[in-house]
Amino acid sequence: MSEVLYISVILPLRLEWEPCYAVAKEVKIEVGDRVKVRFGAKEYVGVVSAVDITPEIAPERILPVVSIETDLEKTYQEEIRLWRYIAEYYMCSIGEVYKAAYPAMKVTLEEARAAALKTSRERREKIIRSMEGRVAKIEERLAKKEEQLRKAKEGTKKKFALEEGVGKIRMELETAKAALEAARAGKAAPEGEVSDMNGNANEQGARLTLSQAQEKAYSEIKAGFAKAKPVMLHGVTGSGKTEIYIRLAQEAISKGKNVLYLVPEIALSRQLEDRLEEHFGESLLVFHSGITAAGRRNTAECIRNSRDGYITLGTRSALFLPHHDIGLIIVDEEHDSSYKQDSPAPRYNGRDTALMLSQIQGSDIILGSATPSLEEAYNCECGKHILVELKERYHGSEDSDIEIIDTKAERKKRGMVGSFSRKLIEHIKKTLAEGGQVMILRSRRAWAPALQCEECGELAKCPHCNVSMSLHRSGDMICHYCGHRMRHTGTCQKCNGPLKPLGAGTQKIEEEAAALFPEARVARLDSDTAQNKGYETKTIKAFAKGEIDILVGTQILTKGFDFSRLSLVAVIAADTLLGMQDFRADEKALQLLEQFRGRCGRRGSKGMFVIQTSQPEHPIYQKLINKEEDPQNSTLLLERKAFNFPPYSRIIEITIRDRYEDRAERMARSLADILKRHFGMRPGALALPGSPVTGPYAPAVGKVADQHIRCIRISLRKDRQLKAGKQAVADIVRKFENDGKYADHIVIDVDPA
Repeated sequence: MSEVLYISVILPLRLEWEPCYAVAKEVKIEVGDRVKVRFGAKEYVGVVSAVDITPEIAPERILPVVSIETDLEKTYQEEIRLWRYIAEYYMCSIGEVYKAAYPAMKVTLEEARAAALKTSRERREKIIRSMEGRVAKIEERLAKKEEQLRKAKEGTKKKFALEEGVGKIRMELETAKAALEAARAGKAAPEGEVSDMNGNANEQGARLTLSQAQEKAYSEIKAGFAKAKPVMLHGVTGSGKTEIYIRLAQEAISKGKNVLYLVPEIALSRQLEDRLEEHFGESLLVFHSGITAAGRRNTAECIRNSRDGYITLGTRSALFLPHHDIGLIIVDEEHDSSYKQDSPAPRYNGRDTALMLSQIQGSDIILGSATPSLEEAYNCECGKHILVELKERYHGSEDSDIEIIDTKAERKKRGMVGSFSRKLIEHIKKTLAEGGQVMILRSRRAWAPALQCEECGELAKCPHCNVSMSLHRSGDMICHYCGHRMRHTGTCQKCNGPLKPLGAGTQKIEEEAAALFPEARVARLDSDTAQNKGYETKTIKAFAKGEIDILVGTQILTKGFDFSRLSLVAVIAADTLLGMQDFRADEKALQLLEQFRGRCGRRGSKGMFVIQTSQPEHPIYQKLINKEEDPQNSTLLLERKAFNFPPYSRIIEITIRDRYEDRAERMARSLADILKRHFGMRPGALALPGSPVTGPYAPAVGKVADQHIRCIRISLRKDRQLKAGKQAVADIVRKFENDGKYADHIVIDVDPA
């Protein structure tokens, strides 16, 4: 019998250990190789994590490797290091991280390569079309600006500002035309030539012309990188953060390094893709769940085999690609809660994981936002990150005017027409008459968010969740938590009384807008319409081209879109943004409102931001008006410190789910008591002042898909005992599951959103 070598293997399972397997000693095997092994009654493809180990169990109990999967890509050791970081920090198994990084995709390499060839041809044609459209837009802007310049009085400040603006647009036009000509000729633009994955010369746009404010910010960013620290770019909306990102990415690629550009949403990725293609051509790779499995496999293969600089644009899942030689990581809109993975494990935050990846790769990292998270404000305040501010808009336009409309007062004087106040209607009419576009935010989708019986007052609720059913235009009542659907009969199931719709969702707002402004072209963009990827892309492009006058939608509209004709944005029923039961509620509301405000007035013109609310005195609106949204100086950070909330502590949320409510309550109380006894004995070592354990309690939505939910929150100090505290929580939960035979009912979430 030949000698045996023992290896440990990471399997895509929730295991607290890495199983040991045997392989013949003469077989060449290395860390990162993919192997097929048997575990239990099934076979799995795993990753070799260690070679020539000393087994902790008897050799006769160790199974041999079924096969070495030479056709599958080898995993880099840097990838495994990242998995270990994530598993330790987010208190999950490395197998769960591996499963997220290498999901089972039934796509062959041949299919991926065929997709790559097709994509390459289509992308080249798309680049040219996109460049032609950009040149046309710039020429249109230049013509308008020159017309304004001709009408301006000599010697005035306005005349001077217009002359400066015209000069900037002319320089921008020259750069765009040079890039277009280079793309048509099939060669690189005059400056910044790079190579594609096959070593062929590739189109990369000419060096960007930055404004004086951008140049200053760029220099400060480079100085921050020189100190080997992450940089936080706090740039007001419309300040031109993307141009700075592109300049930094071009420099990294010119040095043979690779770039990872993260965005929080697929919709934002699609708009940004066209822009980046103009500068990076075929060196641009895209990765998110909205592209085909073959396309994702192709991107992963290109990254793994690349020996020249590339830039990958993706959402949080792009962090798990086989990256190497990364020179720069860009995390755009770092504050966005979409970076947080809610389910399944690993429940990681893309922003924080990007910081882990930059440490492993030894790369520069820049985080950008117009409304930085309080966590980032704290990191800058402590000196862990370098703060760079960009307070001047690229086109020199002023911040949009804000008008807050008190809907209670308007209703008393009959100033409301459905969901629209007469004041807002006049603003929209004026905007449309001047050739501008309008964007309307309503945080609830469907036609009506709830239905109530006029006889008994009962709300129509989902039979599987304790939430109201939403009425859709199709005539169906749908639960937005579990997807349960039933036909709207118009009568109450309890007493047969008539059901009355409450409130207005995006569908109803769209109908009302179409009726109030019959000449306008109205469209809607929310998670219902976004399920059709073709419709979503088509709508965004149509609005960008001015083919849609009024766009109604949910929070998706607040993301970093750039629409040149958008001059009025409005929030209807803004109170729903403030009603969350969460210590982050005010921060999230302020970020969302400021981000939405920044969508308009981005081309030198001053926009208008209208908020319809029944709480006009709310402090969040005053912060918005008084420009107190800077987290470093805001009362929000002071409040967090006073109550020991993050970023001054680390929160771990434990969620118990059970189909039986009494058992969920009983088990949650039992677990909470164990945790309280453990942390209560030594409050000074691991706990915050007062009890570090809160709960159990039922969340706002305490039942979803027939599962009753109870939560326990643990607050730990951010000190040297933090790691020990987290380990104690993990050990207690694991023992509780094993002793009570309660597996698959408990979820641990570190840094819940």
